[in-house]
Amino acid sequence: MTLWRLIRIAWVVTRYRLDSLIPIERLPGYARFVMAIAPIRLFPKGDKTRGERLRLALEDLGPIFIKFGQMLSTRRDLMPPDIAVELKRLQDQVPPFPSDTARHIIEEELGAPVGELFAHFEADSMASASIAQVHAARLHTGEEVVIKVIRPGIDRVMRNDIALLYTFARVLLKIWPEARRLRPVEVVKDYESTLFDELDLQKEAANTSQLKRNFQHSPLLHVPTIYWPQTRKRVMTQERVNGVPVADTEALEAQGVDMRLLAERGVEIFFTQVFRDNFFHADMHPGNIFLDISNPSDPSYIAIDCGIVGSLTREDQDYLARNIIAFFRQDYYEVAMLHIESGWVGEHTRANEFAAAIRSVCEPILEKPLKDISFGQVLMGLFQTAQRFHMEVQPQLVLLQKTLLNIEGLGRSLYPELDLWHTAKPFLERWMHERAGPKGFWEELKRQAPDLAQRIPQLPVLAHQALSQVENERKHREQQTAALVTLQNSFSGVRKGARRIRIGLVLIAGALAWQPISQWALQQHWSILAAAGIGLALVIWR
Repeated sequence: MTLWRLIRIAWVVTRYRLDSLIPIERLPGYARFVMAIAPIRLFPKGDKTRGERLRLALEDLGPIFIKFGQMLSTRRDLMPPDIAVELKRLQDQVPPFPSDTARHIIEEELGAPVGELFAHFEADSMASASIAQVHAARLHTGEEVVIKVIRPGIDRVMRNDIALLYTFARVLLKIWPEARRLRPVEVVKDYESTLFDELDLQKEAANTSQLKRNFQHSPLLHVPTIYWPQTRKRVMTQERVNGVPVADTEALEAQGVDMRLLAERGVEIFFTQVFRDNFFHADMHPGNIFLDISNPSDPSYIAIDCGIVGSLTREDQDYLARNIIAFFRQDYYEVAMLHIESGWVGEHTRANEFAAAIRSVCEPILEKPLKDISFGQVLMGLFQTAQRFHMEVQPQLVLLQKTLLNIEGLGRSLYPELDLWHTAKPFLERWMHERAGPKGFWEELKRQAPDLAQRIPQLPVLAHQALSQVENERKHREQQTAALVTLQNSFSGVRKGARRIRIGLVLIAGALAWQPISQWALQQHWSILAAAGIGLALVIWR
């Protein structure tokens, strides 16, 4: 972190008047005073919206801040809609680094000259972004490939800028108490994890290989082949694919592509990844999706850039599917109970109160026609409501929501009348039926087979231990029962003795208080001893 970088950031913040993004009225008194007299207020805001000013500032600050803004654009639970929409326009485009540098990195990583590794290497890059750039090449065996090379020095730049983002997050927490709800430090931490994952191209190659294997028998999605001998941490070589960018709707319509079928297949691919495979491409923005329209009536998808992927636990899969179905049935109590059972909210949460809160948020959404309902907004509404009941941030669900928003946006850009619920419902119901049916039972049995094979020989010992434990518990209960009976008898004796004490004292007091007896008794020497004796006899009598 350099002083010059801090000065640069301060200048950009001032130039674009980013102070106006902070709700001054919610700040503590001292912070409001500082903001009121700050020289930054002398600079004009201009006629640009706050979203435009933030986008331009992030583009000015460079690639790490650009990618952070892109990540924030998918966190609709954190960003106001106008800012989130503007941040989606951020473009991660930077000038390419020299091809000689790319050659040097390739040779250093793969341990051989480029000429030995490839029959042809294109010096000019095909694309250049903040993390890496891509060069076309051809293997000696004739396959056309692309080589992705990590940008030199990016690791140091990223660490410095991430440190600054952590500093900003902590300052925000100090000057704006309400920022705790947004958890800015956790947001930066999540971004840091995602960003550094993208620096490891061997991990991206493994993700790509896994996704390809999952869809190897499906005509819906093609994933490029990875060439492992030419792949390392800073270099990845994969099949070169050709297709039409998914955002080029004019070209798709000109070729007579069935847009409704294309949109519905995109939804099917997403739900297949999430529920069947439990492994989903979590960066499915338009730049990473292409289309094979060689047969316009039977189009298919091509996915690249698998640096960010997500998965759910089996329990989360089940709860999520049941949540979605219960929501569209408007069974809010079931939705609330599923959140509690899954541990997404605290076990002491009152289901009725939680259900009422969900109803107040979701009923307005469900008043719309199904084709106008945003699946992503539904999930976001559920998560925002759950956060009011102290739901912890679930990173895997945040990734899922981000991916769903991207898929939904893509689908409706292709076919605006897309009814995502109509497309997803049969898939979810079929998946749940298979999971609960004989096939699901058999698959679960196969999954558990290694563990069962280990445990079966131990069954006699485990059974003996279980029976011994049951017998010990029975004896313990009998001992406890006997002890309770003894204790009860003791208390009964104590109560009887106490009652006799009270009776004796009352008789003694009554006898002494009755005037004829008391006067006569005063004249007798044995009166006090006799009264005491009678009382004592009553006390010790059983």
